[in-house]
Amino acid sequence: MVFKRVLGSLGVGGPVVAMTLDREPVRPGGVVRGHVRLRGGGSACDLEHLALELVAGVEAGYGGEEHEGDVVFDRLRLGGGFRLDAREHRDIPFTIHIPWETPLTEVSGQPLGVVLGVRVELAAAGAMDHGDPEPLIVRPLPVQEAVLGALGRLGFGLVAADLRLAHIAGTGQRLPFHQEIELTPAPQYLHNVNEIALTLLTGPDGMEVVLEADKRGGGSGALGRHTVRHEGLEQRDWAGEVDSWIRALIESRATHTARDGRAGAAIAGIAGIAGIASVTAGTAAGGAVGSGMVAAGLGDALGNLAGLDDLEGLDDLRDLEGLEGPGGRRDSGGSGSEQEDRG
Repeated sequence: MVFKRVLGSLGVGGPVVAMTLDREPVRPGGVVRGHVRLRGGGSACDLEHLALELVAGVEAGYGGEEHEGDVVFDRLRLGGGFRLDAREHRDIPFTIHIPWETPLTEVSGQPLGVVLGVRVELAAAGAMDHGDPEPLIVRPLPVQEAVLGALGRLGFGLVAADLRLAHIAGTGQRLPFHQEIELTPAPQYLHNVNEIALTLLTGPDGMEVVLEADKRGGGSGALGRHTVRHEGLEQRDWAGEVDSWIRALIESRATHTARDGRAGAAIAGIAGIAGIASVTAGTAAGGAVGSGMVAAGLGDALGNLAGLDDLEGLDDLRDLEGLEGPGGRRDSGGSGSEQEDRG
């Protein structure tokens, strides 16, 4: 995609930038490669700064209302302090190391409505401008597929997946936001819980699983936290393990509810659950971040992952070896660039 007159303040005849990305989907902790192509305008121009930014559409609540905006969650400096002559063509290859906590944009080929992108940042003559983001597709890691597949086999349905501008206390979360996946409970849990919120925080060594019960229902909002390593996925009974997590979460919620003096509050029945699922799905379908999402389609995504009965080979992470964890230094394809501080 060409960003015409990225530096609009320079007027007609200014430099033109084109960015191309490899179109292969990426996984958290992986890499994205591409090129930035510069073309000089009608006269020479001194470029002070050239960088790439990873951006996400994130929801934040203020005064009871939710707002959505772009949050920069990583930045790669490609260079600066050089002159681009009139009509000169310059090609700059780059490699972006995707942070381990980068949220998922699709599961089993089903879009989650999460908006991620890569955009160019260019500065000259004291002015800075940005190009439109190129979409970034992020699919689950094997350890994420294992947990999501187990939830599908247990009968959970996927309603929505939003990005929340907040930090989960007690976790190793490093990005300023986290992905929250809303699930409708399987039939065997209907009388105990209305909704489960799931967050998967991945890192180079493994993943933190955060579960919250009835976050929107005015209950205790009990939390469950579990740590899973990348290795040995095929040797575990994932359905049994995840089932034990859910039951422990339900017990914790019941304990907190009783302690808060709300033991007499009835848990909503099947009709209430269906109503919540409908309202949540409708909100996701109409919101900027969750645009176009349909609960049935997302349920199909979990259903597809539920077919992963044989996890053999899922823990083969050879293509992830040598990647740096969040906060490490990054190069732009050997061009001598350096990473800037995360936005």
